[in-house]
Amino acid sequence: MPKGKLNRIAIFVYLHREGIEFLIEDLIRFFDEKGITALLDPYLYDFIMGKLNKCFRNYEIIKDKSFSADAAFSIGGDGTFLSTAARIGNKNIPILGINSGRLGFLADVAMEDLTKALSSIINENHEIEERSLLSLETLDGTQLETPFALNDITILKQDTSSMIIIEAKADGELLNTYQADGLIIATPTGSTAYSMSVGGPIVVPQAQSFVISPVASHSLNVRPLIVPDCWEIELKIQSRNNSYLVSLDGRSKVLNQNTRLKIKKADYTIKIIKPQNHTFFNTLRNKLMWGADKRI
Repeated sequence: MPKGKLNRIAIFVYLHREGIEFLIEDLIRFFDEKGITALLDPYLYDFIMGKLNKCFRNYEIIKDKSFSADAAFSIGGDGTFLSTAARIGNKNIPILGINSGRLGFLADVAMEDLTKALSSIINENHEIEERSLLSLETLDGTQLETPFALNDITILKQDTSSMIIIEAKADGELLNTYQADGLIIATPTGSTAYSMSVGGPIVVPQAQSFVISPVASHSLNVRPLIVPDCWEIELKIQSRNNSYLVSLDGRSKVLNQNTRLKIKKADYTIKIIKPQNHTFFNTLRNKLMWGADKRI
C-alpha cells in the first residue's frame, strides 16, 4: 500500500456487536467524503441495507476471492482479524485492526481512536509491519481448505478425556514425545494468544521463530520451547479414539491419527497497518496493564 494512497478499502466486520451499524455508517460516510471505494461482502451489504436503509455512492460488493484493494479494515476482535487475514491470504493487502470487542492484540485500534487513526494513515503517519505465518501440510494428502495460520496451529484431543501422544520432530531430529491434551505451534504474532495462556513466552513480531507449547502436559518438566522459523516440524499423533483435532487460527478439522503433519513457515506474510504510536510494546502495556499499580 503506497503511503497516502487509498482508493479501495475492503471492510470485514463482526456484525454481532451492539451499535456496530453506527460505526459502519460513520466509516463509509468518511470513505464517501474522501472518494474512497468501500468493498463490502454480501453479508455486510445486506446488514447495512437492513439496518441503515441508506445508499452510499462509492461501494462494490465482493463477489469472489479475486478482489483487489489498497487496504483492508477488520472491525471486531482478534478473531475477526484472523478471519480477515485468511480471506486476504497472499494478496499483499495490508490490514488495519479496529477493536469493537474486548482484549485485542491484532485489533488494537480502539473505536474511539478511529478518527485519529484514519487521519494518521491518510497523512502517512503509519508503518506497515510484516507478520510471518505457519503453513500446514498433511503427509497423506488430506486436503485442508486454508492450510495457513497467522497465530497458531494447535493439535488437540477430540471426543475423549484421555490425553494424546504427539511425537514431534524439529529440523529432522526427535524433539520430544508429548503426552498432553494438545500441542500449540505459534508464530511470534500468536505468542500473545493461546500459547501465552498455557505459559508460553511473549515473542516480539520481528523474531524469526516459532513457539512450541504443550497443553496440560502429563510431565511437569516439559516446558515451551522457541525454535528457528526456518525449521520444519513434523508431528505424529496417537489417540485412543483414533482421531484428533487440528486447529488453524480457530478453523478446526478432525483428522485420523494416521494423518501425519508437517509445519513450516509460509512463503508469504500478512501486512498490518500500524498508525502512529501503535507499537507492539505500547499494545503490551495497554492490553496487559504492564506498569499499572492496582493496589488499593
